[in-house]
Amino acid sequence: MKFLGSRTFRTQIPTAPLWLGLAGVLPFVWGAISAWSGDLALPIAGWLGTGFVGHVLQLTYGAVILSFMSGVLWGFACKAPKPKAPLFFSLSILPALWAAFLLVSTAPMQLVLLISGFVVLFCLDVMFFSYGLTPDWWLKLRGLLTVLVLACLSITA
Repeated sequence: MKFLGSRTFRTQIPTAPLWLGLAGVLPFVWGAISAWSGDLALPIAGWLGTGFVGHVLQLTYGAVILSFMSGVLWGFACKAPKPKAPLFFSLSILPALWAAFLLVSTAPMQLVLLISGFVVLFCLDVMFFSYGLTPDWWLKLRGLLTVLVLACLSITA
């Protein structure tokens, strides 16, 4: 078993994952901006529909990202040692299940539930990283992206 302290951290996140990850944060940024400023949101909402602004965009896109990250974790679970593999495969589906239940929920605090989903996802990232299932730079990237996403969701919530 590898612990977090035994992993080496590369000093640099590879360029493609960094830029693509940051690009993936843009809908969260736009959701926060458009939730804050109705004047900016109105033209987009009128042109593309209300699903492309504010908390609706953040909820929908957030559920997509949680589901996507489940697939990424599933891929990492393929590297797990045989006795631990069922655990990692089971954990990898949690973000997608969370997203599905979030979208069908009528709870008034859906954004808070989405924030919780991203916190749990980061905890899973830490766990998968600590077991050596991810690249060395993974936790740096996921930490950065998680902070940005949580900041955007917190503005809207």
